[in-house]
Amino acid sequence: MPGRVTTVDRGRYTTLVGEGTERRVVLAMRARELGRKGIVVGDAVHLVGDTSGTEGSLARIVRVSPRVTVLRRTADDTDPVERVLVANADQLVVVSALANPEPRPRLIDRCLVAAYDAGMDPLLVLTKADLTDPAPFLEQYAPLDVRHVVTARREHGTDGLDELRAALSGQVSVLVGHSGVGKSTLVNALVPDALRATGVVNVVTGRGRHTSSSAVALALPDDDGWVIDTPGVRSFGLAHVDLTRIVQHFSDLEPGTAGCPRGCTHDEEECGLDAWVASGAAGPAGPARLDSLRRLLRARSAPTE
Repeated sequence: MPGRVTTVDRGRYTTLVGEGTERRVVLAMRARELGRKGIVVGDAVHLVGDTSGTEGSLARIVRVSPRVTVLRRTADDTDPVERVLVANADQLVVVSALANPEPRPRLIDRCLVAAYDAGMDPLLVLTKADLTDPAPFLEQYAPLDVRHVVTARREHGTDGLDELRAALSGQVSVLVGHSGVGKSTLVNALVPDALRATGVVNVVTGRGRHTSSSAVALALPDDDGWVIDTPGVRSFGLAHVDLTRIVQHFSDLEPGTAGCPRGCTHDEEECGLDAWVASGAAGPAGPARLDSLRRLLRARSAPTE
C-alpha cells in the first residue's frame, strides 16, 4: 500500500494512505530489512501488514521510493554529518517577520542557498507588515528575483493569505523560519484543523519560543497541495553544500565563469565574472546580480546571528 510520511516520532511513522474519501492515517514502523535507511517527512513509502488505520494497529514500511528532492542542513558549517529534514518538496518557503522579531537576512540567505542546492524553488514570505513597511527590506532581494508574499495581521483576518494560497496551490511546500515569525499562525490559517501551537516573542531577547517540536506534513484543503511545518531554527549549517551549484541558478552569470581560473571561488580578484558583468553580457542588472551571488556564496561561512 503506497503512502506518504507525515510525521516521525521515536521510531513510529505516521503516514497517509488512500485517496479522497478512502484516505486514512496509518501508524507504521520501519521493517527490519530496511536496515538503517533513514525515513523522513515527505517520503513516499510502501507499507504492508495492517493498513486499516484502526486504533492500535501498526503497519510496516518495507520500501522507500527514490526522492525527487532532499532538503538538508548540518549542525554547523564544520560538521560533516548532514541531516535530511524533508523529502520530495517542490518549494522552500522562508518565513520572516518584518519586526518583532527583527528579520535576519543572513539566515534567509542560507535558506536560499539550501533551496538552490536541493533543487527547490524558494518563496519568501514576510509577516507582520502591519508593523513596518516591507519595501526597504525587499530591496535587498530584488536582484535575486525571489518570489515573495507579504502578509499583515488585521482586525478581521490576515491580509495576503489569498496570494499565499495561490503560491502554495498544487505544490509540496516546506515552511522554515526562526521562532516567533508567525509560521505556525500561517499554517493554522491555511489548514484550519492543523492546531499548530503558537507562541510569543520574548520582549527582552527579541527571540521567539519554539512552538513546533517536529516537522509535520499537512494536506491543504481540497487536495490542493501540502505544507510541511518545521520547528523554528536559529542556525542553518551548509557544510554539505557544493557552492559551484549555486552559480547554476544565475543563468545570466554562469556563462561568465568560463573566464575564471581553475578553482575560482567567484569571490576573488581573478574571478572572470567581473569582466563578464563589466562587458554588459549579463544585462543592466548584472552588477546587482553579481553582488547577490557573492552574498549567497559568503552565506555559507558567515554567522547567522
